Amino acid sequence: MNLHVNSVRQLSPSQLQAFLESLSDQEALVLQYTWEFWARPDQLTPEGDWTTWLPLAGRGWGKTRVGAETTIKEVYEGRARRVALVAETAADARDVMIEGDSGILTCSPPWFKPLYEPSKRRLTWPNGAIATAYNAIEPEQLRGPQFDFAWCDELAKWRYAQDTWDNLQFGMRLGARPRQIVTTTPRPTEIVRKLAADPTTHLTKGRTLDNAANLASSFLRQVRLKYEGTRLGRQELEGEILNDYAGALWARALLDATRVKKAPFELVEVVVAVDPPVTSGEDADECGIIVAGRDAEDHVYIIEDLSCQGYSPEQWAARAVLAFHQHQASYIVAEVNQGGDMVESVIRQVDPGVSYKAVRATRGKYVRAEPVATAYEKERVHHVGEFAKLEDQMCLFTVDMVAFESSSPDRVDALVWAVTALLLDNGSWGTMNM
Repeated sequence: MNLHVNSVRQLSPSQLQAFLESLSDQEALVLQYTWEFWARPDQLTPEGDWTTWLPLAGRGWGKTRVGAETTIKEVYEGRARRVALVAETAADARDVMIEGDSGILTCSPPWFKPLYEPSKRRLTWPNGAIATAYNAIEPEQLRGPQFDFAWCDELAKWRYAQDTWDNLQFGMRLGARPRQIVTTTPRPTEIVRKLAADPTTHLTKGRTLDNAANLASSFLRQVRLKYEGTRLGRQELEGEILNDYAGALWARALLDATRVKKAPFELVEVVVAVDPPVTSGEDADECGIIVAGRDAEDHVYIIEDLSCQGYSPEQWAARAVLAFHQHQASYIVAEVNQGGDMVESVIRQVDPGVSYKAVRATRGKYVRAEPVATAYEKERVHHVGEFAKLEDQMCLFTVDMVAFESSSPDRVDALVWAVTALLLDNGSWGTMNM
């Protein structure tokens, strides 16, 4: 088959149909795995002297497919021999980048499919090229290995983004021209903003609707109806990097300035704060679950954001109790305005002996959050790594909550209760009224 992609694209529908019907089975198979035929122009590797290609696009644009196809092409054409595949978690690297519907194994042609060894986190291609999977929870994994190509997925979600990125960059030293592709939703994290502005970055912006032909019409109707015209829609559908929201209690620059790599070895007190949802099911609000600790100098460290959505009461209670034991917390603090005694009851069904403190909100969310925001401004509260979804909520948290549109700031609510319990409460047991 003598396939000239640009020529084929210029065919009329009837001419294209005739061309496809003329192909043999073998030619049709080759065409099936010819990415240049199926991709949009903005999904193909850009020309020019770039070090990082940054497809910054909305949900459903095809970022994962682009990352997988670009990696396969670099390996097939011999430019990539040692590849790093970096995701937020090890599960993401496996389930999305390697085994996913648009991952490397799915997109690889049968005659050039790599051998996957999950226990070694390794892909080995027929030409000897090797890719190894890494995660952003353990940045030290990337200290030592060397690469000539890397695919980084969802950089904006990485817990230890800067440390992981820095370790990767020190390893990008093989070959004459080591390069990397970073596929991510445009959350306005510090590292994404810097990378987008870097002169060695080729930035590709994309919208969800760019890929409408390959998306379910029901999905498009749902997301456009719910999110089009909102800030979340501008970020997740339009692919925009949004700046801080005017009037928000927190700014990203402050969170970045007070961020730390790890919490002190010894913490005086640790709490697990829970803001339970009123209902359960897929459409219910999130259950906010935040783990935080206080050191001897009265500085608070946000250790984990374990918030979840769609969990039953028994499931989110089990999640909170597990965190209580894993972090050797002093107690679980939970808001009881909506659930009342049910909140304590469901937690004690999981563990009858867990230490528990109920809190009741008597003032509005913004008023409760103001003293916590002040503690941040005084640099007494620090995030251990990055918490993308939590920080998104914090930087939209205004007096009228208009920026939240239809969602609820449950992660921030749990954060407020955690910091209040550790730093602002008078220390008495029982019910705190705020």
